[in-house]
Amino acid sequence: EAIKLGAYDYLTKPIIDDDVRLAVQRALQQQRLLAENRQLRQALSDRYSFRNIIGQDYRMAKVFDLIEAVADSRTTVLITGESGTGKELIAKALHYQSPRADKPLVTLNCAAIPENLLESELFGHERGSFTDAVARKLGQFELADQGTIFLDEIGELAQSLQAKLLRVIEQGEFMRVGGKHTIHVDVRIVAATNRDLEQAMRDGLFRADLYYRLNVVSLHLPSLRERPEDLPLLIKHFIGTKSAQTGVREKRISPEAVDALLRYPWPGNVREIENVIERILVLSDHEPIGLEDLPEHVRVGRVETSSIQQQVLRQ
Repeated sequence: EAIKLGAYDYLTKPIIDDDVRLAVQRALQQQRLLAENRQLRQALSDRYSFRNIIGQDYRMAKVFDLIEAVADSRTTVLITGESGTGKELIAKALHYQSPRADKPLVTLNCAAIPENLLESELFGHERGSFTDAVARKLGQFELADQGTIFLDEIGELAQSLQAKLLRVIEQGEFMRVGGKHTIHVDVRIVAATNRDLEQAMRDGLFRADLYYRLNVVSLHLPSLRERPEDLPLLIKHFIGTKSAQTGVREKRISPEAVDALLRYPWPGNVREIENVIERILVLSDHEPIGLEDLPEHVRVGRVETSSIQQQVLRQ
């Protein structure tokens, strides 16, 4: 009865000193673990706050406003944008700024798992349901119960699974592969794609009913080509963060190298600029970093952004 009312443990008479010490030690350890867990979740919430996402462009401002508007709800969100624009970062911001922040965030890349294994990965399977099913496996939706599931590259989802995903969205239920019982879950779905799903619908590759269920709220992340004024902020940001992560001191970049960084169109978007900055910091053994330190493909960029160069030099 005491345990039901919230007691951590109980002792039976006669009381032995060693038992008391062990019970108190376990209780203190449990309390420390709970405190650490709260601190870690708070750190994640702070780290993935949309206020920490780099961008002053008006398009990004609209994205931030939408995140703030829908974070507290369980509304399904579809994030679109080119590869490398930060779709997973936005998904994490949505989760960690929501009331579900202390519940699981499960991420699944629909393009990274073979089609014949994806159903089992999403919904789990029962022992013996197929050759290699030697034990029951919980699917990602079960693991995400009460939390959020982020389905990256949703445009690559096979049509055979699209109907089953639609049922989860509409009914909140599914069956494991080889299972006989319906499983109910409460999961918020955030999906992302770099494909044109409307064109995929017209081509008969993506179900229209699933698209409209996913696209309740749409967040489009602009490419770096669409927001060149954010390049100086990103360069400065990654110089600082990559120096701290790699243990390499921060280095200045020469005007010529800055100009090349700003001319380059960055088809890989934020992920590409992050990787390039890390590379030049680690490989260059002098300061300032010059044009010759940049990867060759960056040196031959063609987009003229000389007006932005002075912004970087002033920061």
